[in-house]
Amino acid sequence: MSSVYRINKGINKSLEFKGLKAQYIWWLAGGMMGVLILFAIMFILGLNSYICVAFAFIAGGAIFIGVYKLSNKYGEFGMMKMMAKRSVPHEIKSKSRKLFIKD
Repeated sequence: MSSVYRINKGINKSLEFKGLKAQYIWWLAGGMMGVLILFAIMFILGLNSYICVAFAFIAGGAIFIGVYKLSNKYGEFGMMKMMAKRSVPHEIKSKSRKLFIKD
C-alpha cells in the first residue's frame, strides 16, 4: 500500500510538486518543520496536548495555504524579482560631478 507521487520535471523546467513551483517547496517544508519543532517544545513544556495539537493544525494549515497563495501569485521567479526590486534604490544622490566627467 505504497503511495506514488509524481514529480513533474521536464528538460529546462523547474521542479513542481502538487502545484507548488520551485523554491516554494522548500518554504513549505521549512514552515512545516518549524511547526513540528514548536509543537514538540510546547508538548515538552507541559502544555495541554489538545492545545498543542490545535496549534499545530492551525499553524500548519495557515502555512500551507499561505505558501500555495504565494506560489500562485508570484509564480516561479516572481517573489525573487519582487524582493530584488525592493533593494534597488529609488534615487542616487551625488554631491560631485567628478564621477560622471571623463578626464
